[in-house]
Amino acid sequence: MLADSPVVAIVPVADMARAKRFYTETLGLPLTKESAEDTRLDSGGGTTIGLYETPYGGKAEHTLASWKVDDLDGEMSRLRSKGVTFEEYDLPGIKTVDGVVESETMRGAWFKDSEGNILCLTEDL
Repeated sequence: MLADSPVVAIVPVADMARAKRFYTETLGLPLTKESAEDTRLDSGGGTTIGLYETPYGGKAEHTLASWKVDDLDGEMSRLRSKGVTFEEYDLPGIKTVDGVVESETMRGAWFKDSEGNILCLTEDL
């Protein structure tokens, strides 16, 4: 069934040109398909990010995609050098310090794409 099918994270964007620049230049994802109906980027490990243009891009208040990384601090540093700002949260169960939340099993950091969509990096401990 679906266990053998790849998943594509579909991300709504308000401005396709701006979003493509962010995902290719800032995040470094290669553009693998581009048509009027379908824009896709390779996120490695068999995963794909799909972008679609809609006036609702950036309206979600939750994480749309998360990357598992081996070195959270290194990835954050690289993204910060490209202008990415990491979010600060002080919520029940989640308090970030310098953009990072820590638990016994993971560390995580959230940032927004060019459209205001919430994305995440996580590192298993």
